[in-house]
Amino acid sequence: MERLNKGLVNDLQSYPEKVLQFGEGNFLRAFVDWQIDVMNKKDLFNGSVVVVQPRGQEKIEKLNEQDGLYTLYLQGMKEGQAVKEHSVITSISRGINLFKQYDQYLELAANPELRFIFSNTTEAGIAFDENDRLEDRPQKSFPGKLTAFLYKRFHSFQGDMNKGCILIPCELIERNGEKLKEIILKYAELWNLGEEFIQWIHEGNTFCNTLVDRIVSGFPRESIEEVQAELGYSDPFLVVGEQFHLFVIEGPEWILEEFPAHLAGLNTLVVDDLTPYRTTKVRILNGAHTAMTPVSYLYGLDTVAEAIEHEVVGPFVRELIFDEIIPTLDMPVKELHSFADAVLERFKNPFIQHFLLSISLNSMSKFQTRDLPSLLEYYQRKQVWPEKLVFSFAALLSFYKGKRGEETIQLSDDQDVLELFKEQWSRYDGTIESVKEIVTSVLGYEKLWEQDLNELPGFTTAVAKHLYEIETWGMKKAVEAVVGEKTACLRGEL
Repeated sequence: MERLNKGLVNDLQSYPEKVLQFGEGNFLRAFVDWQIDVMNKKDLFNGSVVVVQPRGQEKIEKLNEQDGLYTLYLQGMKEGQAVKEHSVITSISRGINLFKQYDQYLELAANPELRFIFSNTTEAGIAFDENDRLEDRPQKSFPGKLTAFLYKRFHSFQGDMNKGCILIPCELIERNGEKLKEIILKYAELWNLGEEFIQWIHEGNTFCNTLVDRIVSGFPRESIEEVQAELGYSDPFLVVGEQFHLFVIEGPEWILEEFPAHLAGLNTLVVDDLTPYRTTKVRILNGAHTAMTPVSYLYGLDTVAEAIEHEVVGPFVRELIFDEIIPTLDMPVKELHSFADAVLERFKNPFIQHFLLSISLNSMSKFQTRDLPSLLEYYQRKQVWPEKLVFSFAALLSFYKGKRGEETIQLSDDQDVLELFKEQWSRYDGTIESVKEIVTSVLGYEKLWEQDLNELPGFTTAVAKHLYEIETWGMKKAVEAVVGEKTACLRGEL
């Protein structure tokens, strides 16, 4: 079978190289490069991407062998329907192998049309390596490579403030743009690059913090023969992602003039502060995942889609999001509801087998960062505990007993957390008193919660009430008792 190449693509156009991209992996190709392709096909961007690898070299050469082309399959829910569609992405002009073509890399710095720098080098990629040197070819770290590139550009245009770049890192760390700039300035000092260069970095370049959201499952190994038979060609760079996407860029509004994704109908926003967007994603998407997992799994379900489609668990999750998480957030209600609806639709994606057990890894620390803030904020605003979030917390304590009926649950968490639960559940004798002892011990584990949760008014009692019901009645009856019930005051004694 013939491999994908430019001879198989009709009306292939070439564009000036406006983007330098660090990373050739699945996510950037299914997210940033796809967006640029969409804009190009609507005559909105008219630019191409030069890709360099942050490490290794084999994939860059193979990508060049098929002219920078690859196939993107988008599979998921779209306007309430399960949709699967594919397209050939043509936005990558070439790849540069930094270990063999370093001179070409530096030559690109002198390109007057180059404007954007994107990256996704993993969370560990934005890091300082004191052993990097300007004369290295290339430097070991991504920020080291980038600093050398920017220094070359600074000299190529004699420090022209209009020839700086817009830097948009997509690594999954908070304040990623600020962190990247901070490290570049450390290299500028380490390498004695001069005050004029430092001033150019500050005034001539724009560093953006970002929030990215799209599930990209990558190369479909299990179904690749079927997919390639449908396509009529082979493509080792074929990548699969979901339909949904969200790109929030914290930066000046004028960026949209140069990167007009909104005019192409893309869900890309340029905002003054992405903090509320990050909080919304963490609380609704990630928080719902963590809260629903123990409830759904102990009910007898195995995947996220099964849970959302279930006649009891599905409404439980929806009520938890809309009645208890959304009221703790400060964005416009219409935007919150729209995002929540999109999240629930994504959870139903029939093309992704998202197993609850895989979500359950390190659930205690996940609850601390994703759900506890919603729970505490709800109480702060309403002076009652949100019943479904409290119930989910109780279900999590039950989950850490390590049993679903007679089936053993393979728990995965920090060893000290596992030892805590092992010791506490070994003392359980079915009485309400032993339940209270378990809850009191777990809530008092300040190493995890950074506070003693027993000091919250009525919280210990509320958790113990639900945990006792789960252990006495079973999950099915216990969750049915709270579905459809409005959040009630849970401060009464058991």
